[in-house]
Amino acid sequence: MARRLKHWGWGYEDQQPAHTEVEAIARGAREQLGFGDGVAERFVPIEDVVLPEPRIAAPTSLEAICATDAHTRALHTYGRAYRDIVRAFRGRFDNPPDLVARPRSEQELEQVLDWCAEAGAAAIPFGGGTSVVGGVEARVGEQYRGVVSIDLKALDRVLEIDRTSRAALIQGGATGPVLEDQLREHDLTLRHYPQSFEYSTLGGWIATRAGGHFATLLTHIDDLVESVRAITPTGVWESRRLPGSGAGPSPDRMLIGSEGTLGVITQAWVRLQDRPRFKAGASVGFDDFSAGAEAVRVLSQSGLWPSNCRLLDEREAALNGAAEQGALLVLGFESADHPIEPMMDRALECCADHGGVARSSSSEGPAEGAAAWRDSFLQMPYIRDSLIAAGVLAETFETAITWDRLESYVNQVRSTVEGALEAETGGRVSCRFTHVYPDGAAPYFTVLAPARRGSELEQWDAIKAVASEAIESAGGTITHHHAVGRDHRPWYDRQRPDPFAAAMVAAKRAVDPDAILNPGVLFDAAR
Repeated sequence: MARRLKHWGWGYEDQQPAHTEVEAIARGAREQLGFGDGVAERFVPIEDVVLPEPRIAAPTSLEAICATDAHTRALHTYGRAYRDIVRAFRGRFDNPPDLVARPRSEQELEQVLDWCAEAGAAAIPFGGGTSVVGGVEARVGEQYRGVVSIDLKALDRVLEIDRTSRAALIQGGATGPVLEDQLREHDLTLRHYPQSFEYSTLGGWIATRAGGHFATLLTHIDDLVESVRAITPTGVWESRRLPGSGAGPSPDRMLIGSEGTLGVITQAWVRLQDRPRFKAGASVGFDDFSAGAEAVRVLSQSGLWPSNCRLLDEREAALNGAAEQGALLVLGFESADHPIEPMMDRALECCADHGGVARSSSSEGPAEGAAAWRDSFLQMPYIRDSLIAAGVLAETFETAITWDRLESYVNQVRSTVEGALEAETGGRVSCRFTHVYPDGAAPYFTVLAPARRGSELEQWDAIKAVASEAIESAGGTITHHHAVGRDHRPWYDRQRPDPFAAAMVAAKRAVDPDAILNPGVLFDAAR
């Protein structure tokens, strides 16, 4: 029997720990965090989930690529935000798609879109289902006769490699491991590693302007795209493949970040890198987050371009076992062409100028403290499932701000959210930098709090609203790399210029006149 993804949480069914292990995690969370009741709930198995009957049926010509079984529909109901996992954990599947289509070619995709338009059904593109902002949930209203989730993972091949230009044409449904396996035999890499890398897809990265693991230079998928091809209800949208162009507004940029509202991304030419041969890592301790931030600012403006430059505040470092006290900078360099020790040496000098003390280093990859943080980072989505079972609210939100406003901004957002937690159930807020730029940084906040069992969604709504208001009112962006989806819409509407919103609605009317593609994300378009 083929491996199945969990219908309610992160990863595959065979990766779900035994309930005794979840109970141990619940007890450990109580001991380490100081809250939680130490009791572990059990998730509702798919056999006990009751979904409404599909309102529409696929035509005979598409039956072979469509599925309506409970597991498939449940799996495609949500992304993997906290509120998604809580509902699915308890067997609650709001707004499930009526069916899931898995086109194996662009021709079949066109047929699915044509049928959706004829049937009056919403069509929601679905990559890896890792959205944490309500990007794939069918909250589309009563004006649609049904909902079709379009799973693109059958389109998963590297179609062509241009070794001279160091680029590749890759289908949009390829997950991170699938495309990297195909590039590895050519000693190449896309070098884009979001935390969801294991399950998310190239098309999903492009549609959501995903950020990768690397902290400087090529931070977002935007930086790696040469051209994009998408299927829209009115025809093919494909840009010319070029290293750069000044020919008007970029058709690629219009699709990048469009979140499935303007077309379904089927393939893209992307810029590749030679696989790195030289690596070095170091962990640098600072007395406090403020001192570390000043060192990171200098590094970001030095032209050294570290591949990893993540500053963890005191709570973040301690929680992940990366440092017992103080803030910690996880620093790394890598290259396919030349040794990087001179860059690391200079970077450590910059850190020392601001009170940084190198705690460990390695010429083979992450240093000791950095390795502890990396392991925790990769395991966190899996651990979060167990924390939810243990009655712990675990949520994150990210933003970006310029250096001149950074310290006051982080303090304001942190104190505002901590105040909201204190008024609710208590809890803690930690912060780290995920990406740094010469003109600013991307603070990433983690919230851990005792959950009000049975009322987690109301609790999450309150905390999310406070955090988002603090971010928007203080002048930051409502999202740095998690996309907009439906959850960020109220604050995104205030961040974007009104004429731009009108222009986007007009563009949608041109390519999607029936407004079937992912309704409610980014903007509202009348049918």
